[in-house]
Amino acid sequence: MNNNNSAAAIDTKIVKKNIIRSTYDWVLHWAETPYGTIALVILAFAESSFFPVPPDVLLIALAISIPKRSFFFALMASIASVTGGMLGYYIGVGLMDVIGWKIINFYHAEQLFRQLFETFNKYNFWAVLTAAVTPIPYKVFTISAGAAKANFLTFMAASIIGRSLRFFAVSGLIFFFGEKIKGFIEKYFNLLSIVFIILLIGGFILIKYVF
Repeated sequence: MNNNNSAAAIDTKIVKKNIIRSTYDWVLHWAETPYGTIALVILAFAESSFFPVPPDVLLIALAISIPKRSFFFALMASIASVTGGMLGYYIGVGLMDVIGWKIINFYHAEQLFRQLFETFNKYNFWAVLTAAVTPIPYKVFTISAGAAKANFLTFMAASIIGRSLRFFAVSGLIFFFGEKIKGFIEKYFNLLSIVFIILLIGGFILIKYVF
């Protein structure tokens, strides 16, 4: 019985992985169509509350295809992502039993959700800002913030700052360094995100205690 359960669990993970990979390729193909910007807006909105593929993949492809519009693409992604974060927050506030838990369970983020639920009241701004910049699933943070009834204005401020920093940083690298930076961003994105948020928090602490 246990072996059957284990096999079923492995099959489920494989299916999810294949679905996400296929979705990733489907998202990427929009960069080669006239609807790339629209697709980026929809993707950035949806990823903030439920969609598995981050908008960075399409943002990178679009920015490389038209470098002079890199910052425009970043702006569109930022606005859509923050707006989508509002939907995630609303799901956490009033739709946890309807859809919220299904999203959390899909990403196997139950433990992360519980930790965030306890953390938001104490570190509301920093928790959202960290999620907005790093590759940690932003949708889990937005739903957790809503479920914890975190201060909405603080949530929005952190989302605007964090998502804008993330997307404009990616577009800026491509604008100044071109396609040759693409592989570097894709390979070291997680590490770059962690280093960035450490430097960001360190800068705020320095301002607070030194100046």
